[in-house]
Amino acid sequence: MTPAPVKSSKPNKMTDRFLALKPAALCGWLCFGLLLGWTSPAAADDIDHDEALDLAERGVILPLQTLIADALERYPGRFLEAELEHDDGRYIYEMEIVTRDRRVLELEYDAVTGVLLDVDEDD
Repeated sequence: MTPAPVKSSKPNKMTDRFLALKPAALCGWLCFGLLLGWTSPAAADDIDHDEALDLAERGVILPLQTLIADALERYPGRFLEAELEHDDGRYIYEMEIVTRDRRVLELEYDAVTGVLLDVDEDD
């Protein structure tokens, strides 16, 4: 039979320091988490492909293909990628295309109305 470990009555400086810092570290992480929580609502929410298809099928947003066709008519080239986001109560398509002269453009469309909101050139 193995004897039970004997607990030392001598103070351990490392343990004492760790225990003293633990509440401060916990408070720091808690404050950091609260800060993130307060800033998150301003950030856009990405919509996954299943939800995007559902929204398009229900007529809430325009189909992505419609806006890709518009983008390529305005800026002939090749479609690269797209994302659907919900930002400040609006559905926004963000898409990238590469033009025939090899510029990469990022376009933002209102997913409900189809209005082109912004065009930026990636560096």
